[in-house]
Amino acid sequence: MKKKAHTLAAAGLAALMLVTAGCSSSNEASGDAGGDGEKTIKFMHLWPSGSSKQHNMITADIIEEFEKENPGITIETEVLENEQYKNKIKVLSSSNDLPDVGVTWAAGYLEPFVEGELFAPLDDVLNDGLKDSFVAGTTEAYAMNDETYGLPLELNIAPIYYNKAIFEEYGLEVPETYEEFQEIVKTLEENGVAPIALGNKDRWTGSLWYMYLADRIGGPEVLTQAINREGTFEDPALTQAAEEIQTLVDSNAFNRGFNGLSNDEGKSEFMNGNAAMYMMGTWELPNYTTNEDVPQEFRDSIGFFKFPEVEGGNGDLNSWVGGPGVGLFVSENSEVQEEAKEFVKFFVESWGERAVTEAGVIPATKVDTESVELPELYIDVLDELANSSNLTLFADVQMNATVAETHLNLIQSLFGKEVTPEDFTKQHEEALSRE
Repeated sequence: MKKKAHTLAAAGLAALMLVTAGCSSSNEASGDAGGDGEKTIKFMHLWPSGSSKQHNMITADIIEEFEKENPGITIETEVLENEQYKNKIKVLSSSNDLPDVGVTWAAGYLEPFVEGELFAPLDDVLNDGLKDSFVAGTTEAYAMNDETYGLPLELNIAPIYYNKAIFEEYGLEVPETYEEFQEIVKTLEENGVAPIALGNKDRWTGSLWYMYLADRIGGPEVLTQAINREGTFEDPALTQAAEEIQTLVDSNAFNRGFNGLSNDEGKSEFMNGNAAMYMMGTWELPNYTTNEDVPQEFRDSIGFFKFPEVEGGNGDLNSWVGGPGVGLFVSENSEVQEEAKEFVKFFVESWGERAVTEAGVIPATKVDTESVELPELYIDVLDELANSSNLTLFADVQMNATVAETHLNLIQSLFGKEVTPEDFTKQHEEALSRE
């Protein structure tokens, strides 16, 4: 999530360049290659064989399979590492020379490319039997003005991980309601165990807790609507969520010094067995399953649960906070756009099961868990995702860079009790209104 916030800021810097480049010239670098009806699709991605070995191998296999099934079409690849990729995409967009297919991020990163008419709408691909393959809420993160401009490959959600051994020691069970969750916090605190590990110096970590409370109290749309200006951040549900954060702070729910600790420092409290619970993205799953640097006894003791329902709230237990990772775009100016869309569809359909089994990546598409061999924790997460009702994109990713910074600063102030819940929501509303 932190990376996503930085990506959003980078996109903002490139926005003017991209928008003005919009429709200046056609892409002449792709299309027919060598005559005889043969066509070349230029594909640029960010999985080098060294740093992203498994991703690279999966991609190469998919390309080979596509070319085999589509004689006369050649996929020409260019592979760059993450930051080099971002920089080159900016340069290519300024000359309207994007690859036919490339990698993109959602929300704020996507916006200037769409405004510059550089990405092709992909709703025709979605409606060609692909739409129901995605986890609910993932493709929406790639939509603008009711059209979809990217197809996500990866997905992260944020469950609450918990230490089964600690829960068992104090006779605790996974909570189904927020009131039961509060009782768990009380029991652990009274017994000298930090209930929740948190490093809120990084700020987005605390935002996860706020977002879930907003969701469970106000429903899945209340926060997003406040951000996109269909609603107000001074909605009573958003103020109540802020009040609940400070109630947790007053209950000593978090480890000592949490507001001055980085996420890694906060996480160590959970990894060392000093805290019973830890909310974080599913990118942490390898630490609890396959990472042999982590003791097996600890890995065996970790489970997860969904953020519980709040009595009287409008939220849904199957609504998640998270967001898709990278996705694929097709250039609006591609001379082989039809073939490029066919390749993107083929890639998405081939990616899901292989990504999770061979690279440990949670895909944005649903996975048939009965047909794959994975650690039980992965299976449980994938089953939950298949039944999810909603995915609320990380708040700082939904916001533009300026408002995101305001949000993150206010989150830290809220947890530090340096701002009242009313001022917290008021300052959000003022920042959003200015933008």
